[in-house]
Amino acid sequence: MSTGAMALIHDDRLFPADPTMRNIARRLYAEVRDLPLICPHGHTQASWFANDEAFPDPAKLFVQPDHYIFRMLYSQGITMEELEIGAGEMKDPRRVWRIFAENYYLFRGTPTRMWLDYSFHELFGLDERLSGATADLYYDVIAERLKTPEFRPRALYERFRIEVLATTDTPLDSLAAHQAIRDSGWKARGVDPRIVPAFRPDSVVDPEFAGFAENLAKLGQMTGEDTGTWKGYLRALEKARARFKALGCTSTDHGHPTALTADLPVAEASALYDAVRLGRADARQQELFRAQMLTEMARMSVEDGLVMQLHPGSFRNHNRKIYERYGRDVGADIPVATDYVHALHPLLARFGNEKNFTMILFTLDETTYTRELAPLAGHYPCLRLGPPWWFHDSPEGMLRFREQVTETAGFYNTVGFNDDTRAFLSIPARHDVARRIDCVWLARLVAEHRLDEDEAVEVAHDLAYNLVRKAYKL
Repeated sequence: MSTGAMALIHDDRLFPADPTMRNIARRLYAEVRDLPLICPHGHTQASWFANDEAFPDPAKLFVQPDHYIFRMLYSQGITMEELEIGAGEMKDPRRVWRIFAENYYLFRGTPTRMWLDYSFHELFGLDERLSGATADLYYDVIAERLKTPEFRPRALYERFRIEVLATTDTPLDSLAAHQAIRDSGWKARGVDPRIVPAFRPDSVVDPEFAGFAENLAKLGQMTGEDTGTWKGYLRALEKARARFKALGCTSTDHGHPTALTADLPVAEASALYDAVRLGRADARQQELFRAQMLTEMARMSVEDGLVMQLHPGSFRNHNRKIYERYGRDVGADIPVATDYVHALHPLLARFGNEKNFTMILFTLDETTYTRELAPLAGHYPCLRLGPPWWFHDSPEGMLRFREQVTETAGFYNTVGFNDDTRAFLSIPARHDVARRIDCVWLARLVAEHRLDEDEAVEVAHDLAYNLVRKAYKL
């Protein structure tokens, strides 16, 4: 849809200005740009693909689910009420879209801008920059396209060349949508689509989680185990994991405040569980319980083979007013300093050398890359490093990661890329950024004669596709 303006995205975006490195990066990127997408960790919804219903409107598709967007708008004084965040049905989605468009300039220089421009251009054919003046044009074009069969969730899954897509689900989720996908007979590019759950047990292992006691009772009801006892509680979690695994799950995910682990004697662990279950635990005991549960989850992973992901280091719900009004995951989470060396020692002392155990570590504390994470992953067979996450899922963050991690952990103690998104249409954009930046880093090594180009091609393939399949047992 040409309006005479320059294209929103340039073929050489993110590539070096230096012509030698740019040409190498171009050649490397050409080798990997069209590889299938492996999405082993994210927050899309299985119900989208089970029901295959049209997305309702541009505001609900782009603005409402994406905390990267409304966080920035909120920081500039635009209220959640104006954006209709949390509303089941938007009263005036065009008005919300106009607010977003009029303030699109706020995203200059951010990865969010790159992801959005990619989607607008590649999916909807728009090539004039979003602004107040083009708000209605954008809204009308996107809204009209969303009515077509080509923009249903299943069609987009196929168009994006997704090979595996993992959702994130609690042990209390029925997983009915996952079963419905399996029962639907849908074939994606001639084969069964691989949309699988990931086991996220925060709601039943974190004593600070809203409704924790009620969640424990429901877990017991769903599994037929007595969660009033420590042994029954652990059996209930084991049964829940088995139910996930039966529907294709290969990984667990843990969003703890810290990376602290513990290895308590059974009697102490049982007494601690009673304290948290009955609401009698203080803050220290609550943190110790979460620490013990990370070690218990590692034990279960050794037994059932599920890959363990740890996403620590976020001060969740920092803005209590927003949390009380809108609940969790509304963009008021802030990174904090995180210790890994001492915190993980109890777990690693017990399971660090196990061959049937993989633990993928993420961080929001970049100061730990060189000092802690790369040396740990460069030694323990069970450890791998996840890609830059959340606040660092950016071109600069990805380059910092490679610069600080590669010298000690190499490439093969990392796990490629995962998009970790709620915004479905951003998935190909995020993978495209990651592939370009990895090619930039490899081009530098080739230009500096630290790597031959044929090796760089092989590494580029590994980073884009092979490592993630291997790490997540896909």
